[in-house]
Order: sequence, then C-alpha cells, then structure tokens
Amino acid sequence: MKILCVCGLGQGTSLILRMNVETVLKEMGITADVEHMDVSGASSMPADYIVTNSELAKSLGDRGVPVILVENYFDLDEIRTALKKHLGQ
Repeated sequence: MKILCVCGLGQGTSLILRMNVETVLKEMGITADVEHMDVSGASSMPADYIVTNSELAKSLGDRGVPVILVENYFDLDEIRTALKKHLGQ
C-alpha cells in the first residue's frame, strides 16, 4: 500500500504528517510505503491513499484515489480516527 502525505510545498508540514501517519500505522499493525510531497507532485504520483487537509484536497481534483482528510497534522488522535475510518481498522 502506498500513502502520500501532502502539503502545499512538500517540505516541513508534509514530513511531520508522514512521520505521524507512520507512527499510527505502526500502532495499527499496518505496513505501508508512506511518502511526503507537495500538491503538484501528488497530482501525478501513483498512490492507494492520499492524506491531506480539506483545502489542499480541492487542489488535487478527482484522482480516483481515496483522500483521507486531516486538519491538524500534529494530532495523532485525529490521524488515527481518519486512518481507521478509511482502512477499515
């Protein structure tokens, strides 16, 4: 499974999101390839899931890939709830 963590510039914020997504996935016992990047890169990168906020999700358009919305990239509980909802855990 490949998961993209997306922010506006693909630098610090998406890296923090990626690390927190990896932490939660590990807790859930799920193995995934998690990458972080900017919106334009995510628009063409193949993935099974995209994790981003609602504002940036609009910029991605309809890629036919589930978009997992997280507003606070630092909130492990919010990330955990969102991932469980989409990954069926």
